[in-house]
Amino acid sequence: MDPVTLAAAAGSALVGAMATDTWTQAKAAIAGLWGRFRPDRVTAVEQDLDELRLEVLATQDQNDTATREALASDWQQQLARLLRQNPDLADELQRVLDDVLTPSLAEEERARIYRQTNIARDHGRVFGVQGGNLIYHEAEASEGFGREPSP
Repeated sequence: MDPVTLAAAAGSALVGAMATDTWTQAKAAIAGLWGRFRPDRVTAVEQDLDELRLEVLATQDQNDTATREALASDWQQQLARLLRQNPDLADELQRVLDDVLTPSLAEEERARIYRQTNIARDHGRVFGVQGGNLIYHEAEASEGFGREPSP
């Protein structure tokens, strides 16, 4: 799975998991990712996740899907940034998504996890929309199938 799609799926699943009884496992797994690559940020990430849980629970009580989607978008972006800075993290984030986050979700929550594959090549452009968020990729002619564009 490409890093943007992986971050989108993990961010959505993370927000969904925060409203479950297994949120402590989700929090520990995500904080653990930061601990491997940005140990200086672990305490801040744990505090952010605690605040996220309170916000997610409030959105659930108020049936506020717009705010919930905004929270997921924020964490999708944070995870995408972490993946851009640490590409070796992708396999570990995929494992957390598959083994920790997704199993904690109810069936209807699992349907909210977006997985989409868009490929741009030969100077092509791809625009994908997930949960109202526009994701844009542009490939250069020298890039191979399924690779992200160069910075």
